[in-house]
Amino acid sequence: MSINLNKGQQISLSKSDGTALTSVRMGLGWKAAPRKGFLAKLTGGGDIDLDASAVLIAGGQPTDVVFFQHLVSDDGSVRHTGDNLTGGAGAGGDDESILVDLARVPAHVDQIVFTVNSFTGQTFAEVQNAFCRLVDETTGAELARYTLTGGGSHTAQIMAKVHRTGGGWQMKAIGEPATGRTFQDLLPAIAPHL
Repeated sequence: MSINLNKGQQISLSKSDGTALTSVRMGLGWKAAPRKGFLAKLTGGGDIDLDASAVLIAGGQPTDVVFFQHLVSDDGSVRHTGDNLTGGAGAGGDDESILVDLARVPAHVDQIVFTVNSFTGQTFAEVQNAFCRLVDETTGAELARYTLTGGGSHTAQIMAKVHRTGGGWQMKAIGEPATGRTFQDLLPAIAPHL
């Protein structure tokens, strides 16, 4: 059963039987908002190139990143499935996904922060039906969903993070608007959430 998360809410990444999840997928989906007016008829629909990234953090410092130009973390525990340049139909499917093998994440990595940015610079006012969701990759069951709401003039968002707690992992919905076209631009916005 999936949980709809609110900004700041956390969930444990344990199965209902108390065992830890071993592999999760952070999915990102979106679609371009319909354009209005005379120019929309001339220029057609419009594609939005959102990019999902995962920044691996150890002791408050970035140690690796997975994004469309670096699809697999250096240790192989985090993998991006590929770049989507246009977004989808907004029907709930993932347009970009990042797979995390929690059991293989090196012990020194204590957080993985997921971001989304508009590589082409469109704002979230031009995006609709945007969401991120966490899926148990073993069973395909959706565990949590966070709707990237609000539109606005920002070009990026710090979506969520998974972080170690005791012997397991938790997910926290962050939902912090930011400005930037790449994950590097977002590092100052990530820092307060570590």
